[in-house]
Amino acid sequence: MTNLLKYTFALAFILSVGSAAYAQVPPSPHFERRPAYHERVVVVQEPNNHQNPQVRIENIKIKFLKQQLNLTPEQSQKFFPLYREYQHELFNMLRLKRLNNTNAQADGTDQINKDLYYDSQIVSIKMRFKDAFLKILPPEKVSELYKSEKQFNDELVRSLSERNGNVNN
Repeated sequence: MTNLLKYTFALAFILSVGSAAYAQVPPSPHFERRPAYHERVVVVQEPNNHQNPQVRIENIKIKFLKQQLNLTPEQSQKFFPLYREYQHELFNMLRLKRLNNTNAQADGTDQINKDLYYDSQIVSIKMRFKDAFLKILPPEKVSELYKSEKQFNDELVRSLSERNGNVNN
């Protein structure tokens, strides 16, 4: 009989504790229901590995310049298409200059003349676009543009050198 009383008491204790453990507390008005694990949406941002490295660097540079120059929306709308055109023309001329200075080109007067021609074209592009930039931006911002470009390029070279393990202290 004492065993039966012990089992009955234990069963009553377990049932009373168990039911309290499974009771649900009504949500407070400040409580916001979090989605269950299976309801959560996980957004995976894939790297743009399919994108050309030149385009990726150009996009990073544009973001950097937007931050540095602090342009108004109107200035930004006029400036960045012009800046992209400037970068495109400058890049093409620098590419031609690099090709002229490869080992595949014959050395001599022709190579020297082409090199000087490419240098003069680069200066011409910079002068033409400087005037165009001054029509959109005040001189202080154009000056900041050139400083920011230099800063970006220096940082890019430093970063790439560190990645390749060629840090010269």
